[in-house]
Amino acid sequence: MTTRPAAGSGGGSAPRRSYDALLTDVEATLASGELAVGDQLPGERVLAGKYGISRASVREAIRILDAMGILQVPRNSGPRSGPLVIATPSKGLGSALRLHVAAKKLPVADIVETRILLEGWAARTSPERLGPEALQEAHGLLEAMDAPDIEPGAFHELDARFHVALSRLGGNVVIETMMEALGGAISGYIGDALATLGDAPTVLDELRGQHHSIFAAVSSGERDTAARLMGEHISWLHDRARSERE
Repeated sequence: MTTRPAAGSGGGSAPRRSYDALLTDVEATLASGELAVGDQLPGERVLAGKYGISRASVREAIRILDAMGILQVPRNSGPRSGPLVIATPSKGLGSALRLHVAAKKLPVADIVETRILLEGWAARTSPERLGPEALQEAHGLLEAMDAPDIEPGAFHELDARFHVALSRLGGNVVIETMMEALGGAISGYIGDALATLGDAPTVLDELRGQHHSIFAAVSSGERDTAARLMGEHISWLHDRARSERE
């Protein structure tokens, strides 16, 4: 990693934080290919000396990059204890979306509408080019959700994974990442809804039927039908939960 000159140092710009040089350099070296997923950064002491900042500032920068899903902090200490470069973009996006949903700046209804748009697109995309194995994960999740004694919380976790698995069929990694983040942003809302809805067995049976209908349409290549069923499914639970809260 090579230190880059500070950007935006002209009059009127926000004060530069002590750890910004490290954040900027990580971004630049990732973009250039000098740093790649799987590489390990030096330890705190080396980074502090390289950038002329305190070890506390190094830790702050690493915490930020960890929250963004760029670095993973090892549990061990020693010469090979520097953070590892990873790539989990949905982690950072999901955390940010959850906070803004909690702050009421991103309405749950708009998140739901965005999910319908993205998942509808994925449902319209034929899985043939990805091969039959692409549907195996979704099918396995369906079978797990069919367990008659499953608890609502466990069902919700499998349901979220089922939606991500179907979004993966579109072959667009950005949409898959957005789906993971969006699902996480309203995970608490949906989990609470499943826990508080009356007659939980009936609700879960309804959701199971919707899941199977969507999967059948996707598997048989009925793209428009799959997209329509997906939209109806997502809206159904949101509307049901909202009516219970009102």
